Amino acid sequence: MNQAAGLGLWECLFALQSRWAHPNLHGMLEEIIQNGQNLLEENLLNENGHTLDAELKACQVEHKAKLCDLVGMMKENKTPGKSEGQMFPISNRYVEPKVISDRHFKKQTHQEHEALAAAGELNEYRLQRRLKSELERIAPDRLFRWCFRSRRLPLSVMVSGVAGVGKTTLVQKFIFDWATGKHYQKFAFVFFFKFRDLNTITEKRSLESLICQTYPHLQDKLPRVLEDPKKLLFIFDGLDESKTDLKLRRGEAHELCMNPGDVKPVTVIVASLLKQTLLEGCSVLLTSRPSKLISLEAGVFHRVASIVGFLSKERERYFSMFFGDERVSREAFAYVRDSQVLYTLCYNPSYCWITCMALKPCFIARAGRPQPTPKTVTQLFVSYVTHIMANHTQERPEPQGMRDTLISVGWLAEYGITNHILVFDLKYLQDFNVEFSPFLTGFLVENPQTNDSSQVTYSFLHLTIQEFFAALVHYLDYKEDKFRDTMAKARSCKEGDYEIFSRFLAGLSHPATKMPLEKYVGKFSAEVSRKVIGWLSEMTYEELQSPEEPEGKRRLMNVFNLFFESQNSQLVHDVMGKAAHMDFSDLYLMPVDCTVLAYVLSCCEEIQCLTLDSCFIQNEGLERLRPELHKVRELSLLENDLKDPTMKDICKALKHQNCRLEALSLQGTGLSDESCGRLCSALSQNSTLRHLNLSANIFTDRCAEDMHLLILTSPSLTEIRLGLNDFSPEVEKQLKSLQRDGLDIHF
Repeated sequence: MNQAAGLGLWECLFALQSRWAHPNLHGMLEEIIQNGQNLLEENLLNENGHTLDAELKACQVEHKAKLCDLVGMMKENKTPGKSEGQMFPISNRYVEPKVISDRHFKKQTHQEHEALAAAGELNEYRLQRRLKSELERIAPDRLFRWCFRSRRLPLSVMVSGVAGVGKTTLVQKFIFDWATGKHYQKFAFVFFFKFRDLNTITEKRSLESLICQTYPHLQDKLPRVLEDPKKLLFIFDGLDESKTDLKLRRGEAHELCMNPGDVKPVTVIVASLLKQTLLEGCSVLLTSRPSKLISLEAGVFHRVASIVGFLSKERERYFSMFFGDERVSREAFAYVRDSQVLYTLCYNPSYCWITCMALKPCFIARAGRPQPTPKTVTQLFVSYVTHIMANHTQERPEPQGMRDTLISVGWLAEYGITNHILVFDLKYLQDFNVEFSPFLTGFLVENPQTNDSSQVTYSFLHLTIQEFFAALVHYLDYKEDKFRDTMAKARSCKEGDYEIFSRFLAGLSHPATKMPLEKYVGKFSAEVSRKVIGWLSEMTYEELQSPEEPEGKRRLMNVFNLFFESQNSQLVHDVMGKAAHMDFSDLYLMPVDCTVLAYVLSCCEEIQCLTLDSCFIQNEGLERLRPELHKVRELSLLENDLKDPTMKDICKALKHQNCRLEALSLQGTGLSDESCGRLCSALSQNSTLRHLNLSANIFTDRCAEDMHLLILTSPSLTEIRLGLNDFSPEVEKQLKSLQRDGLDIHF
């Protein structure tokens, strides 16, 4: 508009920055400072594109049409009994996941399992809060805009995410939006490759031949297309599936390409594009699972982004689109939201689909008798598999035939898990006697190669389905030596590779959990159940309470997850002993962890001490623990963000007829005057509490009368701590005067 308007905008943004220090705002301001002169030109270029001559424009139009045909439709996983998976326009069914900037991907790649454990770290309220204050959110149309972290316009971008979180779908939508003119028209041509397809190219190639093989319509115009690299974007999807390492570390000796005609291995071509020795100025987008990133040189990428999946609104929208019926989708989502264990799974779009498929028969009544709803992850996957078996085809195999099929698939899955294989060619299926049939399309998917439809690979619908079958096969076809070897690997593994497999192994030992499957495939091995229960019962609680910080505490929580999956209360009772001590202080506990912890507490007769200091527990987490808190003798919730709404749960525990609470620490939990009256009422009905710590909250003189009553009417109190609140000296003196023999009041 004019200089005055520009300065006014600048002043407003700068003032906002001082009150709201968010990375997105910092990035916006820095983009104006560092790239302000080019912003208008760049925005117009992204909107309108380059001016091309008629011949090249016609070539671009044809190329965009080809890409639209390739990515314009989404294909839902093939439903058993149907010859093809359901197809629908990508714009109609695409739910955008959250994408954030990630500077420190190397630190995170080896800490969490890529299926379920990672979900815990993406707990909704934690992520939601961090999106508001710490995390730089990146919309797909900003992947190649100014990067706040690298302080430049990025040419190379890595998008990482765990299995099934939507990397390929995000790329598909990105390409579709480019091809339909919605964003990034500064790229005159976009080239899309999948590492899964590139694996089939064994001989050396040039970039030119690679493009011509995938996009033959460009062959005649390719030299002209490539003559201005700044107008080009190369997308390579699924680096984790590459059979050859991408050599990007400093000092790794290999000859990079200099020209599009240089003949090299495919991964050298990709590395050359990233290193800018080939087509200097071009842009490159890669996707990968986090596990692959640890082997890469981070400095190669100007932007690293992580897909963190769905928050609540996206999950709810997904359920609504899946079920169609508003009432059914609302009821199914409410059930999942309430269970927490299943809800945590649904941050991942693939799990959303599996969960919806498993819950479909539970919420859509058949003859008025919907199936019982699952509570554990193992029960969810049992529901999913039984649903597939019940509805896969008209000609369902006999139980023995079905059992044999699952055994073959199971040993294939088990081999893949122990050897880190996720994609199987036809020879693997033949070696394990797996005959691909409509029955298997609910578990295994065909991956035809883009360039050669005769070459097909296979993979499990999701890594966790592969792990489920790897655990299931031991129950269906017990082989002592294989079971022993697998268990030895699971026990010795410290990186979490077998964590989810172990949960399924524990879950399938429970009679009620495996019963729906036994109706279709016959009895499970009693010997495996005995060995699994024996393995769980051998866990010595004293050893689990490791002094290591925080690895020992997280390991203990992982063991609690095994107990939860097993649903064997007697087993948990025997392992925990009669008066357990539990200390999870400084370990971030999500609501799903609190659900698991509540189950373990429910199996104990008594808990001598439960320390949950600085565990980031909030209202939802405490609500999950509340039914068991009355069993605890010493409860410490120091430095948690509880606030007043959680007092109702504390008070219910204190008023419980069998309450055993003797010491309660609520120091630094954000409690205000509103909580004092409730606490006073609850303690007047409690005869066990002796030590109460209310220090470092925000009580004021307004609650002096309630605090007075609390001290006088609590029959069992011998000590109360009230320091570091907002009491005036007069009220402090007043309350301290209530001290008497047998009751100490500390400020």
